[in-house]
Amino acid sequence: MLHRLMLPIMSVLSISILTACSPSQESTMPEKTIQEPTLKTLSIVAPVANKIPFTATHHGKTISDHYNWLKDADYPEVNDSAIIDYLNEENAYFNAFIAPKTPLVDTLFEEFKGRTNDQESSLPWIENGYEYTSFFNEGGEYRTYTRRKLDTASNDTTLNSDNNSNSDANSGDKIFLNVTELAKPYDYFSMGDWEISPNNQYLAYSYNTNGDERYTIVIKDLNTGKLLADQLSDTSGEISFSADSQSLVYGQLDKDRWFTTSINLHTLGTSQQDDIALLSEKDDSYFMNFNMTSSNEFLLLGSGQSEISEVYVLPANNLSAKPVLLVSREQAFIASIDHANGYFYIVANDTHVNSRLAKVADNNPAYANWETLIAGSDERYFIGMQLFKNFMSIVSRENGIERFTISDYADNSHDIVFPESVFAVSNGMNPEFNQDFIRINYDSMITPSTVFDYYLADKKLVIKKVQEIPSGYDKSQYVTERLMAPARDGVLVPVTIVYHKDFKKDGYQPMHLYGYGAYGMTIRPSFSSTRLSLLDRGFSYAIAHVRGSDMLGHQWYLDGKLTQRNNTFNDFVDVANYLVSQNYVQAGNISISGRSAGGKLMGAVTIQAPTLWRSVTLGVPFVDVLNTMLDANLPLTPPEWSEWGNPIEDTAAFDLIQAYSPYDNIARVDYPPMLVTGGLNDPRVTYWEPAKWTARMRELKTDDNLLIMRINMGAGHFANSGRYGRLRDNAEEFAFMLASHGITQ
Repeated sequence: MLHRLMLPIMSVLSISILTACSPSQESTMPEKTIQEPTLKTLSIVAPVANKIPFTATHHGKTISDHYNWLKDADYPEVNDSAIIDYLNEENAYFNAFIAPKTPLVDTLFEEFKGRTNDQESSLPWIENGYEYTSFFNEGGEYRTYTRRKLDTASNDTTLNSDNNSNSDANSGDKIFLNVTELAKPYDYFSMGDWEISPNNQYLAYSYNTNGDERYTIVIKDLNTGKLLADQLSDTSGEISFSADSQSLVYGQLDKDRWFTTSINLHTLGTSQQDDIALLSEKDDSYFMNFNMTSSNEFLLLGSGQSEISEVYVLPANNLSAKPVLLVSREQAFIASIDHANGYFYIVANDTHVNSRLAKVADNNPAYANWETLIAGSDERYFIGMQLFKNFMSIVSRENGIERFTISDYADNSHDIVFPESVFAVSNGMNPEFNQDFIRINYDSMITPSTVFDYYLADKKLVIKKVQEIPSGYDKSQYVTERLMAPARDGVLVPVTIVYHKDFKKDGYQPMHLYGYGAYGMTIRPSFSSTRLSLLDRGFSYAIAHVRGSDMLGHQWYLDGKLTQRNNTFNDFVDVANYLVSQNYVQAGNISISGRSAGGKLMGAVTIQAPTLWRSVTLGVPFVDVLNTMLDANLPLTPPEWSEWGNPIEDTAAFDLIQAYSPYDNIARVDYPPMLVTGGLNDPRVTYWEPAKWTARMRELKTDDNLLIMRINMGAGHFANSGRYGRLRDNAEEFAFMLASHGITQ
């Protein structure tokens, strides 16, 4: 789905303080003085965007926007020479800043690379009679995938994760997908999805070569190694094979927009124009999706908004049947569904905002027949499940702390105990329905990504793989805490923070504060190897789990959307002020960043509290909120009205959005140094949002602090597609932030 992750006041709830010689390099602590921002306007003249008068009237109110011209009238084609020239000027200005910082960028990049296993490989996994592995070649930007046939594996055999069966005489490890080779002809390459047919003969994969997220699907015959003539264009990227391996399910995008109009069935060897629509959607405010159930017995077809699910089901062995409705949009609740042993299992918030777990027989799945297995509660929030033949896994969250529960189908359950009290945990690679273990992904702010296999027979948790940090890593050198910061309305906001053990809470060391806060997506307390470059230079790193995420349950999300949107912005500022009051940092020594909707958060808090921040990085920022929500022709506007409000039809929504839209509220005041990024082909946050923000901010701000913008002219929302290209982007962004604190090495 496209989208723009009670204690008294001033108290601290320390849920986790973990300390466990020296890091690979000594900490470089700043002097105990807080300097003014050190990044000033460059000696060369900054770009100045033209101002062309433009006005529009809505609800009797006139909007004036003299940078409206930066939106190409032919979008998604961007060919206007004046626009291209301006973006190139901004990129040249960015390059003028970054060129003298090349030694620092190179240092950071080498640090990032040094923590990256250049030839990292996955754990093997077993699926449908084959053992699969993926790996990076030395220096490779993308993965290569191999498989080998097992001697005795079948769909009816319980496979243990330690199965080391030798391949037969005619099969060994065979490369079936080399993404590095596929990417060679292109400056940008993104793999969408891939799937191998149930009969193990065909590989289907989707790819995109310019970042606009319109995927092409091709099909390869693994027996001959040749591509079929079939080529499906303008797809959403997801793929599922039919049970007989002769058909393919995919999402069809509108030709002019990123609206999935139908979920289609393509028969191998036929033309795309002859494909059959299994389910169509006429309302462009709904997203469509599909997936096979864990049992592989049913195909689920869905269409929904942020608070509404509509779900149909088809038998996997008869996709030409009429879809059966399980949940209708008129019921107006959210549901996620899986299947095992003759029952559909449903997580739905129909009876409680935090959802219940229910089941219903697959031969009579009417809503009236749903049976509650675990009732919804204020304490427990369901965030994921996976079903297996003999058990299910349930991931939930209580008071912001994650739980991983194993349950059989006779209501016997237990939680898996992990070694830390604040962590991130999820289902790992578990493609086989019938297995006696479950693979689990785990990490924390100080624990690198770890893969466990949990064996149900003896309730044993076994480490199978730990993320390798080749340059060295000692977790005992770092400390993480969970704090609760009081917001201005008295609500306590979770904050996760990590720092080097030599960090002193004297207010003089720098901090990086990160946030997102939209769509119910939570930034989880997970590990980052790039973050170590900040911690080893004396920074603390904090995540503000503001309202608009679902950190404390679904109501936490609802309390940060639509008319409650300002809670998200206020929470972030209040978290920063709380950390100042607790002597983690001083005001004016906090660098902040966020991407996409998190970039909007950055824009809003820059407007609200400009003196709090040492620097601001706005990644692909959704900052032109009012104009975007007023343009129903843009790819994501109609689906986003359920998140932000519809200012076209609702005067109150217009007024609210206008009051907080960052672009519309830039004032003639001093602002901190800023780095703004974007992608020319981005369908989620269109390139003109960061461009207009930069142009207007440069026009109005009254300081001489640096303002730079980097627009990737050949990519989209996720910029560089290769792993090292992304690291280089990160190194540039870190160099900007470090330079704002006077750190040059």
